[in-house]
Amino acid sequence: MAILFGKEYSRMQLLERVGDITQLCHANRCRLAGGKREGVESVFFNNSSGLNFSVIPGRGMDFGPFIYKGMSLSWRSAAGEAAPAFFEPQGAGMDRNYHGGLMHISGISYAGLPCEDEGESLGLHGRISNTPADEVYTEGCWIGDDYELRLKGRVREATATGKRLELTRTVSVRLGEPAVYLDDVVENIGMEPAEHMLLYHTNFGFPLLDDGTEFIIPSTRVVPFNDFSAAKTGDCFTFPGPDSETPGELFYHELSGDNDGNTGYAVINRDINNGKGLCFSIEFNRNVLNRFVEWKYSRRGYYAAELGPSNCHVAGRAKERADGTLKFLGPGEKVNYRLKIRVSEGTGIAAVEDKIRRLT
Repeated sequence: MAILFGKEYSRMQLLERVGDITQLCHANRCRLAGGKREGVESVFFNNSSGLNFSVIPGRGMDFGPFIYKGMSLSWRSAAGEAAPAFFEPQGAGMDRNYHGGLMHISGISYAGLPCEDEGESLGLHGRISNTPADEVYTEGCWIGDDYELRLKGRVREATATGKRLELTRTVSVRLGEPAVYLDDVVENIGMEPAEHMLLYHTNFGFPLLDDGTEFIIPSTRVVPFNDFSAAKTGDCFTFPGPDSETPGELFYHELSGDNDGNTGYAVINRDINNGKGLCFSIEFNRNVLNRFVEWKYSRRGYYAAELGPSNCHVAGRAKERADGTLKFLGPGEKVNYRLKIRVSEGTGIAAVEDKIRRLT
């Protein structure tokens, strides 16, 4: 049964009170207008839980702005949701149309820093985010007394005569629940083995991110990316206020999990939301997402953090290959990734924090 506005309702009780269920739970498809974002297909969700967010089929099924009760949880770049036509794949050119949003797909055949890999020049964080999705549709259905709304789309990374990978993404919400369910399937639809790298590049911003925001991560080991980060390792579980000189810090975490590999993390700001605090958490499985990346960038005017599960590090595909950690999918092989995103406040924060800390 749905809990709406502090009260529980059955399916029949709700249908007695509305002309159409979309009054309470809807996913509106549209195309953005104006400037570089002209024509980019987006889908805006509202499920009467306080969540308002967008998914962008025109940009690889990325997540865009993510808001809870008027408070932004995600970071937004100055580039905005620019159309894929403005993508510059060479070097760090991706930054010129990197919108940020709650979650950007880095991958799916390469991710991380630009590099040269077996004669192929690879840019920053892959191409999939700049590829529009096909077969996009939404559907809503009742499952007993629960109403569920889904968005599905396919994104293909392929060349005419080369390797072919396909991502099928399903985003689901339930009426009245402040949670999002993400189901991804990456499949090799080609005739030869294909490299596969994927980072769930999850971007947090103000007001969730502020001086004193906490990162609850079930780390068993923290590995800094460089010397500057090494000097800041002791501060990797909190975020500072804005400063003017930081070059950014990058850490890899090794995570604990339960007996089935389930794990997760949370970002908590206890000082907002009229004293109730705010918590964003993600659950996933470390058996398939066996890496975890933390990037802190507290520079004034940017002020962002990224905490993302992945199947790779971010030094580039050539480094992953040299280290013997590069993942491959054989012809017809597929891998499933499932993530649960939840927003909590008040007494719900302690329950999330306790669940994560018990993993360690």
